[in-house]
Amino acid sequence: MTASRRTFLGSVAAAPAAAAGRTRSPNDRIGIGLIGNGSRGRFHLGDLLKARAENIAITGVCDVHRPAREAMAERAAAAFNTAVRKTADYRELLSWKEVDAVIIASPDFTHSQILADAVRAGRDVYCEKPMATLFADAKLAYHAVRASQQVVQIGTQRRSEPGLLGAARLMQQGVLGQVTRVDMEVNFQEPRWRHATPEFREEDVDWAQFLFGRSERPFDARRIREWQLFRDYTNGLPGLWMSHFIDLVPWFTGRPYPLSAVASGGVYLWKDGRETEDTFQALLEYPGGLLVRWAMSLTNASPANRNLWYGTRGVLDCDALRITGEGSKDPRRVTADIAVERVQAESHMENFLRCVRSRKTPRADIQAGFSHAVAGIMSAEALRTGRRVTFDATRLELV
Repeated sequence: MTASRRTFLGSVAAAPAAAAGRTRSPNDRIGIGLIGNGSRGRFHLGDLLKARAENIAITGVCDVHRPAREAMAERAAAAFNTAVRKTADYRELLSWKEVDAVIIASPDFTHSQILADAVRAGRDVYCEKPMATLFADAKLAYHAVRASQQVVQIGTQRRSEPGLLGAARLMQQGVLGQVTRVDMEVNFQEPRWRHATPEFREEDVDWAQFLFGRSERPFDARRIREWQLFRDYTNGLPGLWMSHFIDLVPWFTGRPYPLSAVASGGVYLWKDGRETEDTFQALLEYPGGLLVRWAMSLTNASPANRNLWYGTRGVLDCDALRITGEGSKDPRRVTADIAVERVQAESHMENFLRCVRSRKTPRADIQAGFSHAVAGIMSAEALRTGRRVTFDATRLELV
């Protein structure tokens, strides 16, 4: 860490501390800083527009790409009828008094550091998944949030899907008996990561801010536009996709961390200069006798995705929201039970904003984020090293 960065962190940690943990009046507007103004940032702008009844406004935006930053500021100012400040440096945004909470929608490798800096600066945070791509970063963010009074929601938004809320409740009640195996699989054959790069001109990008200290290299428009393909910026499919699915394991079972992980995969089809795998499979063992398989291929368009939970009393299909076997003696009742939360479910963003006011714990808190990060990082490390990776839950250390 550079001296200037240490100085900045000290100042932002101290300045807004008086605001941490306060209960907001319904009449207080929540000022939001949007860090990352690309496609995911635009998605969150839409979410925030739907939640305008929560008395919110985007008051600051941050992106290393000037055209994206300018466009987001213009949209936000028009949508919320307010002044919007702009910067390429998220640390500057964290110092603005008109920013009460931030949404982190920047590339994956920046999430954990920005999250840690934001809570130290007294800001509540909605942080996109994966919470971290490296284990040291995951621990940094986890301990920073634990030491703060801030509300943190991780963007594993399946925790706010109505059907899964009902499924989680049934699983926690033991509807399947003892669950010993989970089988998850995702397939598609579509280069959705591919984007044109000419609009990314070097003079429009704060390249040093993008690199985030991960590497030193000349400007490369493809790396900023298709960062999902390069190891400096992601841990591959475990972070990009697996995080949404493996998050169900601690949620449904109460077992926060795997005991071990093994993995295999590689670049089998898309020989396009990518460094991250297009085919991947991991086996994770959880305490109490639970084996979880997660697999993904970007090489086949099979619609036969799966999310099956095998218990001694039946099988839960999380895609179809159906239980078969002994646990489904009355299938209509089970279907109704799974969907019962539908009328009560607020969106993931609404849940975060309401918790910012009430100071309650949101659905996907820092423990949820750390749990999925640990599982994903273990799986990525198992692929990288070709070895079994284990986790010491007492010391919170990879072995």
